[in-house]
Amino acid sequence: MAIINDTTLRDGEQAPYVAFNTHEKLEIAKLLHNCGADELEVGIPAMGIKEQEDIKEILNLELPLRVMTWNRATLQDLEASLSCGVQAVDLSVPVSQTLIDVKFGGDKEKLFRNLEDVVTTAKKEGLFVCIGGEDSSRGDEEFLAEIMNFGESLGADRFRYCDTVGILTPHATYEKIDYLAKHSSLDIEMHMHNDFGMATANSVAGFEAGAISANTTVIGLGERAGNASFEQVLMSLKHQFHEDREIDPINLQTLVQSVALAANRQISHNRPIVGRNIFSHESGIHVSGMIKSLNAYEAFEPEMVGLHRFFPIGKHSGSATINYHLKAFGITPVKAKVQGLLPKVREIVTQRKTVLEPNELVELYLCS
Repeated sequence: MAIINDTTLRDGEQAPYVAFNTHEKLEIAKLLHNCGADELEVGIPAMGIKEQEDIKEILNLELPLRVMTWNRATLQDLEASLSCGVQAVDLSVPVSQTLIDVKFGGDKEKLFRNLEDVVTTAKKEGLFVCIGGEDSSRGDEEFLAEIMNFGESLGADRFRYCDTVGILTPHATYEKIDYLAKHSSLDIEMHMHNDFGMATANSVAGFEAGAISANTTVIGLGERAGNASFEQVLMSLKHQFHEDREIDPINLQTLVQSVALAANRQISHNRPIVGRNIFSHESGIHVSGMIKSLNAYEAFEPEMVGLHRFFPIGKHSGSATINYHLKAFGITPVKAKVQGLLPKVREIVTQRKTVLEPNELVELYLCS
């Protein structure tokens, strides 16, 4: 099975204007475990004492999953993580020429020496080590494979492929990950950003090409446009990859609402997987199909994610919708009256910009 390494408590909190308190972090961590996250990345110890205290509190929950911290690939950052008692670390190092120039003055040998010191020390401490390839998507594939093989020779356990500025397409992602999977045996983790709206799609493409893990955040929270969405990746693995994952709809909705509240973010009504209107069918053709078969226009049932199905009475409603609501009130619809009602419904909805409530429809029908 693929691994979901959720980083809501690290990269998610790095979203501008977002700050979680300790209580919120603990609740989010527990809910992520309950909702099917396989690993958690929970913070940056180098930020200071308060961040380290929060990480220790999360560790004290003793959740049965791997808990990881994020670090620059420096001994100072590693020491901060070790002081928290974590058993897994991501050690981030720039791998594109652009960022190597910025952070190492273009000196690749210094990069390798630095990586060797930190990875070797981390492995001596018995840690699970993921090498975070910052800006991988703008890096040279041969150079990335060299870093991966070097890291593996030092005992590293995983390589995080980061689309740091979110520039990849799914096809390009597949080709790049396929190349790396064929030129290194080190496990690959996807870390995709959503600048072009493709973070989840690129994560899925990475799985298809051979990656074993993906970073996610709840509701796609994260820097700039955010990261791959936890709930979208989770449902993709269950329904598109047919993994045997149990999804608790109450916990999932609680998680989504808790993160949205803690981050002071609104969840759009048409957001994939969790938007409250994604199972609302207004088109007459769709409603007619849904009445005949509930899988006519839905990929999965709304109850799976804690939502409900609605047939709103709107501008694009047809006779099937009208009949459905009238029958719910015990009324046997007369075809001619229903057909005559449709133009009136459309006119009312267009003028006031809101759908009719079922009781309004009944009143309109009885008065027509």
